[in-house]
Amino acid sequence: MQKIALPAAALSLLIASLAHAAPPALDKGPDMVPATFSNVAAMRDAALRDDVAMDIIEGLTTEVGPRPAATAKEAEARTWAAAKLKALGFSNVRIETYMMPAWVRGEEEASIVAPFPQKLIVAALGNSGSTGKKGLEAEIVYFPTIADLQAAPDGSLKGKIAFVSNQMMPTQDGSSYGAYGMARFVGPNMAAKKGAAAIVIKSIGTDNHRMPHTGVTRFEEGVQPIPAAALSGPDADQIERMVKRGKPITMKLLLTPQLNGKQESGNVIAEVPGSDPSAGIIMITGHLDSWDLGTGAIDDAAGVAIVSAAAKRIMDAGTPRRTIRILLAGAEEVGSYGGNAYFEAHKNELHMLTSESDFGADRIWRVDFAFPESAKAVADRIATALIPLGIGKGEHPASGGADNALFVKAGVATVDLQQDGTRYFDLHHTADDTFDKVDPQQVRQNVAAWTAMLAVAANAPESLSAK
Repeated sequence: MQKIALPAAALSLLIASLAHAAPPALDKGPDMVPATFSNVAAMRDAALRDDVAMDIIEGLTTEVGPRPAATAKEAEARTWAAAKLKALGFSNVRIETYMMPAWVRGEEEASIVAPFPQKLIVAALGNSGSTGKKGLEAEIVYFPTIADLQAAPDGSLKGKIAFVSNQMMPTQDGSSYGAYGMARFVGPNMAAKKGAAAIVIKSIGTDNHRMPHTGVTRFEEGVQPIPAAALSGPDADQIERMVKRGKPITMKLLLTPQLNGKQESGNVIAEVPGSDPSAGIIMITGHLDSWDLGTGAIDDAAGVAIVSAAAKRIMDAGTPRRTIRILLAGAEEVGSYGGNAYFEAHKNELHMLTSESDFGADRIWRVDFAFPESAKAVADRIATALIPLGIGKGEHPASGGADNALFVKAGVATVDLQQDGTRYFDLHHTADDTFDKVDPQQVRQNVAAWTAMLAVAANAPESLSAK
């Protein structure tokens, strides 16, 4: 685990500053001591030996496995998670359900028919239309980027299969996902409006393994969904090489997903009750659902485990001033249905701070804040407590995550504990998202960071609201 190198004098100054600034907890259990720097530091460092998070990740991925939204497996995950949180000692554990449209994967096959016949590896994108059981066979029209597809004349793709190939590059902060991901987010809708019979894209990922990356796509109201699939990176590269040979390329594609009407999904909620109801709620989130190709260890059993393990450490230390509420959201992968449902049900409750863990299981390297000026001292105390973990303070405002987005938009303060995403998109939405990819030491560093953040924020005497 790397750490930020600071001169000894500078670090001593920061520690001394925090020791004077950090307030005591308002209530103390039998083992609780004031949340001074030394006690936050002790809790943080003890969390580097945490075993709760890894136990949750292993249990959820082993005993439940894949957890697609609005399916029986996601319901099983809710039952499992509620039982686990109760066993860990959390209060007010409950399941809150809602209805949502369900999409179910079917058969998926692809091959090049001519001029160089061979099998391809594909995965349907969420919300993809169906080819029907007989599949379809059509000529490919190649687009190097989503911008090239956008520039194609209306109607020019009638009866064709659009192929968009752009290679996402790894970055520590995952910033390339938004740009390259457009091929998946809007490419199918764009191709459908231009008359395409189907679309295949190069997987939105940074690996070179022969495993496609699935993920949701969206069609505008009134646009008939067309078959849409992601090719594994090597298969997309193979087609690019064929294109360079200058001959027409014919593909056969079979995708038989179905829309399964409205089905039940839901959220699991648990709490560490605070001593001061007027101090508000700190909401911490991870999402319980996953795609069906792997077991959802990185995305997002890890996030579920990290926030739960950190909250347990605060709970075991005594009674914090603010209530800490865990939201294990359902159906995030297909549209943040769980986070949105939670907002509608709880938006009138006093949420003071929200934070999300949904970027894998690798170490946290940066912390970003979106706090009011009146809470700047709280942000400074959190940032200082994170320095020994190798976490630096960012220069840009925190943006929150998918499942707390509506609260952030409404002005609730948020903190982003930014994980290292260098290898995240090697695994993201693939069959390779499995328990063995989780590094226990990096998970423990996450738990330590979240523990420190919660220990400071949950006991801060300052308001975290600008109102």
